[in-house]
Amino acid sequence: MSMSNDTKSHSTVSVTLHLERKHSLATRWMHWVNFPLLAMMIWSGLLIYWANPVYGIRIFGYELFAFFPQWFYEFLGVPFRLGEGLQLHFFFMWLFAVNGIAYIIYTIASGEWRSIVPLPSSFKRAPKVALHDAHIVKEKPPQGKYNDAQRIAYSGVILMGAGSVISGFAIYKPTQLAFLTAMFGGYQWARWVHFWLTILFVLFFVVHIIQVAIAGWSNFRSMITGYDVIDDKEVSQ
Repeated sequence: MSMSNDTKSHSTVSVTLHLERKHSLATRWMHWVNFPLLAMMIWSGLLIYWANPVYGIRIFGYELFAFFPQWFYEFLGVPFRLGEGLQLHFFFMWLFAVNGIAYIIYTIASGEWRSIVPLPSSFKRAPKVALHDAHIVKEKPPQGKYNDAQRIAYSGVILMGAGSVISGFAIYKPTQLAFLTAMFGGYQWARWVHFWLTILFVLFFVVHIIQVAIAGWSNFRSMITGYDVIDDKEVSQ
């Protein structure tokens, strides 16, 4: 599709739009399936954590913040729902694990891992991406299917998912899977790792949604349709 506009200097701007394939059906399917699964895992995990809320942020023995204040549980209606949390968590964890394993197998078999795994130079260029997103640096960093910050974030979240599943099993079956529990240094350390990985998932959720909003409708649409609309502009006198 093309269209042209004449200016006072009689220059002509031609804009050609074409569709470019960005995300495969498998990637989109597993992405959207994972969203409600992870949300349910976080919610049910919160119901379980309420029964023994021991973690917080402390400096020199002084607690700056407790996970979570009592009003937080009351606002969400969380108290006295431990049984429900356990049932939901143990049910959805299998779906979450299967979806994650399927995604890893697909990325390896399809070669998609090449666009996700960080390059050696990604860690050097990632700060430039953050500065550009914050509108501090105007020059746009190199952009492939995913930029360097996205490569690090998406690879990191895959490792976080694996860590959550493994630490979750170490908590779920500490006797039958004693070797897993021992790998984390014991039950309490496995629970500690599991908890903080959940907090990181929540932070990833928030940042990811903000980034999608900043990127605009076109980026969101490509995760639904699989295609991105590319503008090719030509200026002639």
